Amino acid sequence: MQSLAREIKKRMFSRVFIFFSCLFVLVGCASDGEPMPEIVHEPSSKPVIVPPKVVSPKQSRESAYRNVPRGWLPPSHLEKEWVAIVVHHSATEYGNAAIIDKWHRERNHWEGVGYDFVIGNGTDSGDGQVEVTFRWREQIPGAHCGGTPNNWANKDGIGICLVGDFDHTVPTARQMQSLLKLVRFLQKRYGIPKWRIYGHGTTPGARVTDCPGTKFPMARLKSML
Repeated sequence: MQSLAREIKKRMFSRVFIFFSCLFVLVGCASDGEPMPEIVHEPSSKPVIVPPKVVSPKQSRESAYRNVPRGWLPPSHLEKEWVAIVVHHSATEYGNAAIIDKWHRERNHWEGVGYDFVIGNGTDSGDGQVEVTFRWREQIPGAHCGGTPNNWANKDGIGICLVGDFDHTVPTARQMQSLLKLVRFLQKRYGIPKWRIYGHGTTPGARVTDCPGTKFPMARLKSML
């Protein structure tokens, strides 16, 4: 019995010794002033969030006309809807927007040139050069096609004049190229159908005239639109 009791005491002493030894090691590790390391999970890379690019209807519309001269785009705060295009000739061998402006002021006593655009033939402006007049810049009615009911052709129709007398000759190739580009632009911007592109003399309600001249190739123009 005594030997058994001694064996039990011996085992208890060994266990107590092991317990305090472990406690000493733990306290020693923690008492050196350094915090225990923490395991923190961090992703290797953070996702990059790119905000969507917002394009306003106006920006989207204007971006479609990057290849046209800036002067063809009227001021947005003045721009109106147009429903037709009326083509004219100057019935002269020479001229430009400034000269026609002078004629219309002095002879017709108008505010100035009656057209929205004038396309030169190489005499007083470049061959095929498109000049934009004050009427288009200010989006005000023209003075190019009188006699129509309620003056609709001047109020709602865009007047384009090609310098030249097309009762005796035809427009230059560059004039026709410029006219085609201008008309396509106006059609696209205002939704003007081909059947609402007129010569002055064929405009519904207009006074009788041969303008834009008996040799003007209206059918060919429309076939290219």
